[in-house]
Amino acid sequence: MTQDANTAILLLEDGSVFYGKSFGKKGTASGEICFNTGMTGYQEVFTDPSYYGQILIMNSVHVGNYGIHNNDVESDTVKIKGLIARNLEEKFSRYQADTDLNSYLTENNVVAIGGVDTRALVTHIRSKGAMNCIISTEINDVEALKAELAKVPPMEGLDLSREVFTKEIYSVGDENAPLKVAALDYGIKRNIINCMVERGAYVRVFPGDTPIEEIKAFEPDGYFISNGPGDPAAMHYAIDTVKSIIKEDKPAFGICLGHQLLALANNIPTYKMHHGHRGLNHPVNNLITGLSEISTQNHGFAVDAEKIRQNPDVEVTHINLNDGSIEGFRMKNKPVFSVQYHPEATPGPHDSRILFDDFIDMIKRTKQDYTLATTD
Repeated sequence: MTQDANTAILLLEDGSVFYGKSFGKKGTASGEICFNTGMTGYQEVFTDPSYYGQILIMNSVHVGNYGIHNNDVESDTVKIKGLIARNLEEKFSRYQADTDLNSYLTENNVVAIGGVDTRALVTHIRSKGAMNCIISTEINDVEALKAELAKVPPMEGLDLSREVFTKEIYSVGDENAPLKVAALDYGIKRNIINCMVERGAYVRVFPGDTPIEEIKAFEPDGYFISNGPGDPAAMHYAIDTVKSIIKEDKPAFGICLGHQLLALANNIPTYKMHHGHRGLNHPVNNLITGLSEISTQNHGFAVDAEKIRQNPDVEVTHINLNDGSIEGFRMKNKPVFSVQYHPEATPGPHDSRILFDDFIDMIKRTKQDYTLATTD
């Protein structure tokens, strides 16, 4: 049964139903529901590959009010499957904007629903946990929607990274730069690459399933292991690659999914979180410096806190001050470290961008030590 083109229905896996206004593409979209607490940066969030396959709730009351700018992106396309918000705005105030949100979502095939009480919906998700959902502007029969929703697989066990990582090797920066970084793309954000290039690195980005020998042929001074979507435990090919990188004894830095893959490569398990961390205001404590940072986060899986503390080869470096979850660790006898949050912070606070300085400094020190050792 069809419905009015201006209405939309949101059905959750637990049977909860919400009604609202259609926005963006007309049609039906399904995936895991999640929410982002950020008040700004919606365009960067929509284009973050880590959100691939998810239906996103934006907590901000107004989404679209400053329009769409072609440069404010973290990848080539919008990666969310659907969008839920209180007020989705066609009119925008920023004169530099290139288009409006409705046109942008339509062009990128994103089904959206507005007019939803997102405060109530987010409270529900916080209580019940992440689950699958479906949005439709075509079907108003709830039972029919339930049948469609039953076909959607759970996030656990899904390797979604393959859907978003580059299919071709490419390079960014000055090829004559003194430092070379090999970046493993599992859903990398553009501004992560920019943060390394701005610090003097020449970055070559490899598809996530590239054989380690092909990566080593680049003769990198360091390795970066990127963010991305899906369940890290399902990515056996990536875990094997990361194990090989660790054996190289060269500096390696992982962010988000990369952090989880480094943990799995050290035989530390990961788990599906109740409802994940997504937003621009998550407090993190640096256990090495004793300082706290306000961080940008986007993840639904995490590293097992008990198992990582039992592992003699690693040291926990950062914890989340809200729930005590693991936010970072380093290897004790290898130049390898990682964080669960996003220090590139686009959008978000720049408290943690110093981690890119730490990575580049680690590469410089390692190169210097190698040069001294070979000239003695």
